[in-house]
Amino acid sequence: MTENSQVSAPCLLAFDAAGRSCSAAVFRDGEVLAEAFEPMSRGQAERLVPMIEEVLATAGLRHGALDALAVTVGPGAFTGVRIGLAAARGYGLALGIPQIGVTCLEAVAGATEQAERRGRRLLVLLDAKRADLYAQFFDEALTPLGEPFTATPGELAARLAGDGGPPLLLAGDGVEQAFQALEELDPRRSKAVGLHASAVARAAAAKPWPDRRAGLPGPLYLRPPDVTLPKGAPVG
Repeated sequence: MTENSQVSAPCLLAFDAAGRSCSAAVFRDGEVLAEAFEPMSRGQAERLVPMIEEVLATAGLRHGALDALAVTVGPGAFTGVRIGLAAARGYGLALGIPQIGVTCLEAVAGATEQAERRGRRLLVLLDAKRADLYAQFFDEALTPLGEPFTATPGELAARLAGDGGPPLLLAGDGVEQAFQALEELDPRRSKAVGLHASAVARAAAAKPWPDRRAGLPGPLYLRPPDVTLPKGAPVG
């Protein structure tokens, strides 16, 4: 137990560097105590740790008040995913607290409103910086309907044509890229677009709480990285 565990609910530090932004949040007992979010396509390596320290200061908390960390594991930018995981491992080792991995897709799904999802099938679409998108289906209770996958807007439209499923709710920063191809299916846009650390925290809080012996979260890659690694270097 940490210094504040005996007098308050567990305290969670969540952060994300996997996409086109950098975000950090402190979360406790269903409440966001502090959060920072900055859009950026690069520079997360320099910004993430100072941002983490800023939200802790805003929340008025010391490092010892933290009970666990939550970090996005992908899919997303290869470098950004690894920046977040490296930060989680550094803080986790230094503080002796567990780490919870959250996919970017489930974080965006969890940011949608229950009223938006009612009677609809949720399709989270994330910009993969190529012709295709990162995608995953969820039901209105946020239960995944299959594994994450990649698809072009045309492939999504072909997959969904005549499938007889519930109407769609689309969420994520890839919605505009796919909307025209899916327009005949009469989808509805969600208000959830960007990936915020508060959504990462809420998704992590809904998971079983790991102990210190639990394995470390690993990256979720849906395709090979757009970089060339030295021969023999590990990717995971």
